[in-house]
Amino acid sequence: MTETKNLELRKLTREGLQTLVTWAAAEGWNPGIHDHEVFWETDPEGFYGFYAGDTLIAGGAVVSYHQAFGFMGLFIVHPKHRGQGIGRKLWHLRRDLLIRRLNPGAAIGMDGVVAMQPFYEKGGFRIAFRDERYERMGSEFTVSHQITPINVNDHEQLIDYDRDCVGYGRQVFLRSWLSMPNSQGFKFMQDNRLCGYAVIRKAIEGYKIGPLFADTSEVAEELYRACLNASIGQPVFLDIPVINKGAVELVRKYEARYVFECARMYLGEAPHSSISKVFGITTFELG
Repeated sequence: MTETKNLELRKLTREGLQTLVTWAAAEGWNPGIHDHEVFWETDPEGFYGFYAGDTLIAGGAVVSYHQAFGFMGLFIVHPKHRGQGIGRKLWHLRRDLLIRRLNPGAAIGMDGVVAMQPFYEKGGFRIAFRDERYERMGSEFTVSHQITPINVNDHEQLIDYDRDCVGYGRQVFLRSWLSMPNSQGFKFMQDNRLCGYAVIRKAIEGYKIGPLFADTSEVAEELYRACLNASIGQPVFLDIPVINKGAVELVRKYEARYVFECARMYLGEAPHSSISKVFGITTFELG
């Protein structure tokens, strides 16, 4: 038994964040193999945990996107210390800490697993939509000539497009995300106009697509095919917001297998995002 009164809340080091991601992998969350590096670059002040002496026993993200929006993710208690109220106490401390890190009235998002949604609702969060994870094997597909690899010269245009899709700016995160090792990014251009983009990255198991943003279902399908073509013979995971019917139709058309679900939840007013363009969530850990 660990006494909660003897625990110390501390900001995590880079190594502490990597420990959380290692625990997440052990839980079957299947993080990208370089996710923790991008998370750290996004907000080095955005990760806290409970320590018993020098031992990290629980932690999570309290990431600020330029103080205009916050995200709580990567919430995990080491299995040896569960069932003692540690997670409950840590969650409330993290929520209140993140509120203080943001501009007054800024919203906070999170993706909550089904079992914990009633707890999060008691803490002030409200469900905006459900997310479902789907798996399919990568396969060889013909790729549209309108799809080309993303390069560093595309970043500013992608940042603007991304802001419209998610409803807040995340330029520091995105520059790092688009440049991470063991990943590929694809953009769809029509008449010199960006109509969508997708990133696929190596995970502990197979590959994960995120984000998959597109103006139309047709563009989203072409980007999905490009990602599947880039990971032939490997499991490929896509997290869709089921509020976007085009995303639901996409995974059905390609006979992807349902894995599990959670829900995007917000404390405060949800960002004014173009959810019809969101065919794949970027990451459950940082939004």
